[in-house]
Amino acid sequence: MSESFVLWTVFNVFVLGMLALDLGVFHRKSHEVGVKEALTWTGVWIALAMVFNLFIYYYFDRETAVEFFTGYLIEKSLSIDNIFVIIMIFSYFKVPSAYQHKVLFWGILGALVMRVIFILAGIELIHRFHWLIYIFGGFLVISGIKMLTAEDIKLEPEKNPLVKLARKIFPFTSTYSGDNFFIRINSNLWATPLFLVVILIEATDLIFAVDSIPAILAISDNSFIVYTSNVFAILGLRSLYFALSGIEKYFKYLKQGLSAILIFVGIKMCINDFYKIPVDLSLIIIAFVLVITMVASVASRTDRGVK
Repeated sequence: MSESFVLWTVFNVFVLGMLALDLGVFHRKSHEVGVKEALTWTGVWIALAMVFNLFIYYYFDRETAVEFFTGYLIEKSLSIDNIFVIIMIFSYFKVPSAYQHKVLFWGILGALVMRVIFILAGIELIHRFHWLIYIFGGFLVISGIKMLTAEDIKLEPEKNPLVKLARKIFPFTSTYSGDNFFIRINSNLWATPLFLVVILIEATDLIFAVDSIPAILAISDNSFIVYTSNVFAILGLRSLYFALSGIEKYFKYLKQGLSAILIFVGIKMCINDFYKIPVDLSLIIIAFVLVITMVASVASRTDRGVK
């Protein structure tokens, strides 16, 4: 049994165990997640990621540990933008607060499956067809520019092809039925609007993965590092959502910051064969951009006298 196989197996068993503990013990009953609980779980997930980062440092080496941390930072920052779209989805469908954690749990479980497929496929493609690195890099630069110039997202769920497909397959109730995704009415299976919300969250993550996976591939081509940094960022997404929900106004310049990060990693990927930007420098630049983004966002509200 190879060390690589043991690493992958142990890590995935750990992830499944944490998910089972989360849903089966701590959130067995649907309830509204308060800010204190959300901040506690956010701290737990960040602490676990840092402990794992320490393991990477001692098991592999310093450079690999920096790659993990840089990838985690990129994915975490991009996930904040994802959170604001999720806030829009919950608001549009008027999802009761008590049901939101369960929806996010299943939405993120599906996201984990999609991410591992994207990651393994992306790394394999780059190894087989090295020229694709320039395509991915150019795509990130274009995505960064589009993010900077694009208008605010307008939520139109009925135009989503997955939503249209679901409506063709299942009849839908007009109201929620507790935290159920499906119910039986006169022996017939009906889907509830909560199921539509899960579909939209999955679709949202799929869209964001198109940017985030190439971005982290610019930092590392180690499939284990890329996968684990993604997983830790996604696992903390639910608690981060409840911690940030309602304070999105403090992220005024987030879009500009994320745009700069995507453009930077895209350029890094394109010039990698000619000049390899040290991973330490990449980490410093990305962290600097995020700090400036947050400081500028808070300062803009202070200047206007908004608390």
